[in-house]
Amino acid sequence: MTGDAPQLPGILGSLAPLLDHYGYLGIGGLILVEDFGIPAPGETVLIAGAVYAGAGHLNIVLVVLVAIVAAVLGDNIGYAIGHFGGRRLVLRFGRYVFLTEERLDTAERFFARHGGKVVTIARFVEGLRQANGIIAGITGMPWLRFLAFNALGAALWVGLWAGVGDLAGTHITAIYEQVHRYQLYLLIALGLVVVALVVRHVVRRRRKKREAAG
Repeated sequence: MTGDAPQLPGILGSLAPLLDHYGYLGIGGLILVEDFGIPAPGETVLIAGAVYAGAGHLNIVLVVLVAIVAAVLGDNIGYAIGHFGGRRLVLRFGRYVFLTEERLDTAERFFARHGGKVVTIARFVEGLRQANGIIAGITGMPWLRFLAFNALGAALWVGLWAGVGDLAGTHITAIYEQVHRYQLYLLIALGLVVVALVVRHVVRRRRKKREAAG
């Protein structure tokens, strides 16, 4: 570490005491728990850690490695929760939201076919980032497939924000706010892609049934 810790701008400033006292452990811990559904500023602490690294107070390579490992571990904990307990809970309480076993079976098949894209992109969308492991576990996505796409998404997500934080320094708050301003459009686009894939799946299924009947 060199010199005094940087003055973090805006909302990042609240994380300065955590970084000062726990450093890499604080970064990894918050990202880990956020990624299996516990409310925590995982993304924000990653950016703050990168700003610290840009000021020479942390090592950017270690920040990236710790963040990727924590992100992958956190999502895999979420996957385990969904895989070992989620389906039973969904089938038990799903009737209250009109989620039947047949509909869950359809979701499992869809996620098995397209889940890789969803897992990778979900890392960049607030809400989906925290839940994608649980959803993958519930829908029965093969673990090795989930692990591969989740690791890819984690590497891209950490690389983006760590790089931006390291280079942007005190301008990171303005950049962060602009990115999140357009996050809604990304979520809408992702939703349209999912709807399109569902429609294509339904059309193909009906076409096969007609061909089989004919």
